[in-house]
Amino acid sequence: MKPARLRPLAQALLLPVLLVALWEYSGQQEWIPEGLLPRPSSVLATWRVWAFGAGGFGLNPYSGTWGPTILFSAHRVALGFLTAVAIGVPLGVFIGWSRLTARMVDPLIQGLRPIPITAWLPFSIAVFGIRDAGAVFLIALGAFYPIVVNATHGARDVRLNLVRAASMMGATRSQLLLRVVFPNALPAIMTGLRLGLGVAWTAVIVAEIVAVKSGLGYVLWDAYYVGRMDVVLADMVSIGLAGFLSDQLMLALSALVLRWKQYQK
Repeated sequence: MKPARLRPLAQALLLPVLLVALWEYSGQQEWIPEGLLPRPSSVLATWRVWAFGAGGFGLNPYSGTWGPTILFSAHRVALGFLTAVAIGVPLGVFIGWSRLTARMVDPLIQGLRPIPITAWLPFSIAVFGIRDAGAVFLIALGAFYPIVVNATHGARDVRLNLVRAASMMGATRSQLLLRVVFPNALPAIMTGLRLGLGVAWTAVIVAEIVAVKSGLGYVLWDAYYVGRMDVVLADMVSIGLAGFLSDQLMLALSALVLRWKQYQK
């Protein structure tokens, strides 16, 4: 790889590496109690046992369970996120395109949007119980709002000249919606999907702490309850890594879907 291409990577890694090195040194000097904030080397050793089940470290309840734990959470995120996309994208486009739909639906959405996901936990447990359906509901609800708001903004932001030109060429209202409004709203929609996916990973942790008995959120709370801060930190790093990788996938999808934009520059 050429040095010019390595430079951005080195710049991106510089601050995290320095922080980890300072954290490790502080732990070695016992400036920070190990029970409060375990050193990165201890967290890495814990994660290795959690992932591969190599024995030792007193990690018997978690040993070798990292893979299934990640899959449990990823599956719930996928279900909740896709549900939010299926509802939020078309609804947002309709709100942005139709004044009647906006008057009827948008006030309700804006009234519910400030309610945090944690406030929906009792409702979710009462309706769905301690099952996956409750977690998927909370994830879908959290991802829905950024998706629908951005889709609405994208549909409203379509240039009137395009709509008028298509109308003059005989396009029907449904053709305008599908061939003019929706394509021009795609950049905002993709932004909403990216934001919604980030919220979905936040929501799954909240949901798994209370509403289910598996996944990263459940392990996070269980490890905290028994005083395993090394597992807690390994779990937090896993959450961050899963969120980062899914965000990179969304960026790649966005670049593929919006590649036509490069010809407009």
